[in-house]
Amino acid sequence: MPHDFASVPYEDRAKEIPFASAEYIAFASRSSFLGVPAKTLDDLGDGQVVILGAPFDWGASYRPGARFGPQAIRDADYGVMDGYRPHLPTGIDPLRTLGVVDIGDVYVVPGQVELSLERIIATVEKVTAAGKIPVVLGGDHTVTFANATGVTNVLGAGEIAVVHFDAHADTGVSQNGTLYGHGTPMRRLIESGAVPGPRFVQIGLRGYWPEPEVMAWMKEQGMRSYLMNEIEERGLKTVVDEAVEYSIAGGAKGVFISIDIDVVDPGFAPGTGTPEPGGLTSRQLMDTVRRLARELPVVGADVVEVAPGYDGPGEITAYLANRIVLELLNGLAEKSSSGV
Repeated sequence: MPHDFASVPYEDRAKEIPFASAEYIAFASRSSFLGVPAKTLDDLGDGQVVILGAPFDWGASYRPGARFGPQAIRDADYGVMDGYRPHLPTGIDPLRTLGVVDIGDVYVVPGQVELSLERIIATVEKVTAAGKIPVVLGGDHTVTFANATGVTNVLGAGEIAVVHFDAHADTGVSQNGTLYGHGTPMRRLIESGAVPGPRFVQIGLRGYWPEPEVMAWMKEQGMRSYLMNEIEERGLKTVVDEAVEYSIAGGAKGVFISIDIDVVDPGFAPGTGTPEPGGLTSRQLMDTVRRLARELPVVGADVVEVAPGYDGPGEITAYLANRIVLELLNGLAEKSSSGV
């Protein structure tokens, strides 16, 4: 029987049942990422990385469906689900090198935005406190507020930087009159004190939102935002060189990498809620994510906004997201193997 939360104080509900299963929400994932060991929040194993899902999409402002993202990302592969994926360029199997495990999906509640976010925060916080790196599969971008907050609750408010790949800044004042939505998480992180503006780096912004007033606010906060036209003019490598320096300047304890799949041109990744033409290529993003994971002190990451209902028969967005996670893990494994 589903747990009865009626008599539980609101502030304690997040800690009651943080995880999903088939008996609670039908859209929870049934399998682990590429067949890595399935663990629980109470038994995280001895590895360095913990994968978890946040099947949340009631922060979407346009096309919903990212609640099915975690399941699609986990399953998008042509190989045997055996938890073994040696990387051709490096020869490293990041899944086994890092001891990657998957603890399933957080038990989010449809329509209950704040309750769901509290549960995600509590889960990421516990993973981080155990000395692991949480890698969260979204879900719409609202969940990044919870993911980064969970990390900072352990490492300290203001102590981490965020490198944010996105077509959109996600720094809106509010969304449809509410504080939490996929257009507001970066502003909420700054305003809450979790991540200071000068420790925000954004890569890939383009299009027609946000409005000039919001862009001015971002500049006042000290955020560094690289628009696609600047990336085209100066080159991605130069931009990433600066992003690496900017993110660790001032002695940040670590870096959280947040990847909205819509940073990629929709010709490569159509399965997302708010597609914006003119983005990065799949190859550019994969190489960049691997590089950042290799060079930066990564303390957490997420891949969000995969909405498989718009992906078409080829599942190309889900496959790309799966490989982005693998490239991130490869970078972490290279760093770990080098002893840095």
